[in-house]
Amino acid sequence: MNLALPTSDVLDVLCPMHMVLDASGTILHAGPTIRKLRPDMTFEGQAFGDVFEVLRPRGTDALTDITGAARHKLHLALRGQPPAHLKGVMVWSGRDRIVLDLSFGISIQQGVRDYRLSAGDFAATDLAIEMLYLIEAQSAAMEASRSLNLRLQGAKTAAEEQAFTDTLTGLKNRRALDQVLERLLASDASFAVMHIDLDYFKAVNDTLGHAAGDHVLRQVAAVMLEETRKTDLVARVGGDEFTVVLPAVRDIAVLERVGARIIQRIEEPVVFGAHTCEISASIGTAWVQNGDAVSREDVLEEADIALYASKHKGRAQQTFYSPELRETANLPDAPEGQAARGDKL
Repeated sequence: MNLALPTSDVLDVLCPMHMVLDASGTILHAGPTIRKLRPDMTFEGQAFGDVFEVLRPRGTDALTDITGAARHKLHLALRGQPPAHLKGVMVWSGRDRIVLDLSFGISIQQGVRDYRLSAGDFAATDLAIEMLYLIEAQSAAMEASRSLNLRLQGAKTAAEEQAFTDTLTGLKNRRALDQVLERLLASDASFAVMHIDLDYFKAVNDTLGHAAGDHVLRQVAAVMLEETRKTDLVARVGGDEFTVVLPAVRDIAVLERVGARIIQRIEEPVVFGAHTCEISASIGTAWVQNGDAVSREDVLEEADIALYASKHKGRAQQTFYSPELRETANLPDAPEGQAARGDKL
């Protein structure tokens, strides 16, 4: 059944993305929104095929093919730039007029962005605007979700980092040490463990107080980080006790040099207010070779026994673990001695 054609003014309000063609396919009128897609183009008088490419139904070229598909969905591409893919439906109005109503379909968001369209460019009953609101709401919700996930991940990372960090010195703590040792032992890697205890540190705390002691500990932590590699782990495991894990060490001379540098640097006077604090360090080192069947507890015990030997031999030195050291492990501790003399500690 042919329908009488409403006036152009009526169609412009009800279907702002419409076109009117004559029976030969010449464009007679274009709605206001379609004009915005090609503001420099004069639609009237142009052939339909010069303005649009028919994407579907495939193989549809002549106007008779298109009008034969009247009332069926068409997929069209508006020629020119920027590209616009549109959906449409044609109906005959009378015997010599064709009305083509168009829409962006699911490309509405891109169409609005590319052509700077607003709600006034669509019919008041068009659901396109509601779809835009839904898309924007969904995008906002997804962005909020991503932002929240990033904040949560950041908080989780910070919490995990805090759980493995000594708050006073910024070094790793015993939990981090245990984790690294378990990983190295599981990989059958060669590595060394230095157990470091500060000599004469108790005198600093007893004489100048905990503020001075904390200051010295932070200075010691900085020294250890400077004298080790980025791949090494430096952990504070007690009041004045530290442990250094050195992966991939295959030469005992390297460990001797690292230990000597640490002791030398720690013995440099530390200024605190009007006082100078002088301490030293004793080191016990356990060296794990590839394939050694030891546990984390065994490695730490061996380093501790070697540390005890350094203390017993007079402090300020490094001792490497050997099974013979176990025989002297239960000897009385060497006296701590005094680090205070005048204004020096």
